Formats: sequence, C-alpha cells, structure tokens
Amino acid sequence: MSVLEVKGIMKSFGKTEVLKGLDFSLEKGEVLSIIGSSGSGKTTLLRCLNFLEFADKGTISVNGKTIFDGDSLKKLTDNEIRENRLHFGLVFQSFNLFPQYSVLENITLAPTLLNRGTAEEIKAEAMALIERVGLSDKVNNYPCELSGGQQQRVAIARALALKPDILCFDEPTSALDPELTGEVLRVIRDLKDEDSTMIVVTHEMEFARNVSDKVIFMADGVIEEMGTPDEVFLNPKSDKTKNFLSKDIEKV
Repeated sequence: MSVLEVKGIMKSFGKTEVLKGLDFSLEKGEVLSIIGSSGSGKTTLLRCLNFLEFADKGTISVNGKTIFDGDSLKKLTDNEIRENRLHFGLVFQSFNLFPQYSVLENITLAPTLLNRGTAEEIKAEAMALIERVGLSDKVNNYPCELSGGQQQRVAIARALALKPDILCFDEPTSALDPELTGEVLRVIRDLKDEDSTMIVVTHEMEFARNVSDKVIFMADGVIEEMGTPDEVFLNPKSDKTKNFLSKDIEKV
C-alpha cells in the first residue's frame, strides 16, 4: 500500500489554472523530487498536500485513508484539517522559525501544544533531533544568532518533532549560498538513509538525480514527465523536459 496517493488534483486561483489534474503515489521510504520552472505549480501542490491551500478537485490519501476529497460535499472541520496536516511535515524555503524562541523552544513548541508527552519526554526527543541535525552547541541560541543553513536545519528538526508520515521540503536551499546549501542537503541525505519518506521541491538537479527514487518534472500545471532519476535525466521523452534540463545539464 502506498503511503501517499494523489489523484486528479486540480487548483485554480480565479481564472488561472495552477494544477490541472495531478496523479502520483509514494511508497514508504521513497524520496520524490519535484523539479520545474518557477510558476509550474510545484509549491501550490505542496501547499495543497499540507492543507495550506485546498484543491478544487481530486483526492489525497495517506496510508490507504482518504484525507481529502475535492468532489465531496462534506466540509472538513477545523479539527479534521489539523489532524490531516499532522501527516505531513513542511520545511519552508524561508525557515519560518519563531524569532522570539530558542532553538530548543522552536522544536518543542508544537509537541507541547499537542500534548505529545511529558515535558521531559518532549525535551529529550527535541535534544535528540538537535543532535541529529548537528546543532547540539546551539540549543539555547535564537534564530538571529544562526546562519541560514543552521536555521534551516532547525526547521527540519522542528518538522521531524511531530513524526510526520511524509516530510515535505519547499526549495529548502533557495535562500542559501552554496556552502550552506551543502550542509542542508547532507541532512536530507541522512534522512533518506534513515528510511524517511520525503517530497522535495528543488532546483538542485544533482541532488535530485543522486538522492531521489522518483522525479517529477512539472510544467504549466501538469506532470510533464515522471520516472526514476535515470529515466528523467538521462532519457527524457518530453521536449519540455529536455529543454528544461539542457539549461542545467552541465551541473548534473
């Protein structure tokens, strides 16, 4: 059974069709990279999966349970939306840490609010996550005292704190310089080695080719091409894919 199954997802803003019927699935432990030019619908797709936007049509299922049905007349309650969001952990390109909280407080806040254990248990799990992303010496620092790469690693630990089924990254390195990009990508590679299930929207073609199990190339709101990294990068069938990759092929 697939961890995630997406069928017929469509989303428009006014008269602008952004997602035009997307279908894909993801197995446990797989890494899916989504590539494509700006405006192709990649971020909107992630926002629909995380219930930050609501698709107009289509279904989203996690572990065999339909958590969103755009054709249903039944409206999701606020509580159902909150519960559905917990299936996904989202790491934003701009970190979105709480500036008034320390590294430890940023990571413990959501588990504490959701009563995910005693204060001691939550702190212990947070400390383990902080060590996992290599920031044990920054536990009491505030976001303003961290580099961009360190802030993004805190954001990853924060997303992991709620033990999501699927970890989603929206251009996690786009705000970072090359040196800091490397440290964030290393954390994501380590998560793959630990059998985490992930969706990564990225412009890092080398990363997508070397770390992904599946790659989706999106263009104009549709999945133009989908396959293994070798299929998409070495033997693309779509002219749009070929044109897109030709701009970056020297980096791959």
